[in-house]
Amino acid sequence: MRGRDIALALLLGLALWQAIVMLTGAPHFILPAPWRVAQAAYHSRAIIAENAAVTGIEVLLGLVLGTLLGALTAIQLALSKTAERLLLPILVFTQAVPVFALAPMLTLWFGYGMESKVVMAVLIIYFPVTAAFHDGLARVDQGLRDLAVSMNAGKYHFMRYVQIPNALPGLGTGLKLAAVYAPIGAVIGEWVGASKGLGYLMLLANGRAKIDLMFASLIVLAMMTVVLHIAVGRLANRLTRYAAGASHVVER
Repeated sequence: MRGRDIALALLLGLALWQAIVMLTGAPHFILPAPWRVAQAAYHSRAIIAENAAVTGIEVLLGLVLGTLLGALTAIQLALSKTAERLLLPILVFTQAVPVFALAPMLTLWFGYGMESKVVMAVLIIYFPVTAAFHDGLARVDQGLRDLAVSMNAGKYHFMRYVQIPNALPGLGTGLKLAAVYAPIGAVIGEWVGASKGLGYLMLLANGRAKIDLMFASLIVLAMMTVVLHIAVGRLANRLTRYAAGASHVVER
């Protein structure tokens, strides 16, 4: 996403928001106008920044840990056909359980601190990263496989020099999804039980009928997610370029 596109989308969203407020005549305690939310954000900028920092740390930790765990799992599944047959169906089955329903249990097990929110973020991004990277590891050109066999390359060398570089674009796709899902996991954990974070601030503002502050917190969360998605998207593009360069080297 380019900066100009983001700015145009933001202006369009604000215009639609203001139009809805004007056309429906909704009271400000139901749907505040954009300028009211801007005022609330300015007057409460200190508390918003403090809670946004907490949520940001939770999201980043969850993203890093979930990515590492998912990538290692995908590599293990690709190395062992037995593990793939046994574990992959289990991973798919776990997606039938709503991750959001686990939030109360995670809060009970890990407490009301940051740990339960990080674990929630890890759980919500673990499967997308694992599935995307594993799919990339499995999609190797048959010619490269035949070349590796003719050169007596072991499976670990084949994994390191062929499969992993070839699967980096898939990992990049998984990371893009993870960048969007991780904030969702962290905020849901904060909704269930927390004393800090944007999710906590939203509940606090809603309970005190400060709907403009609630909207301001929501917009800050959305902006954080967009920034994270852009940063991860650039990383994914670099992974794709590196994979293309590695493929040319192998073909030579």
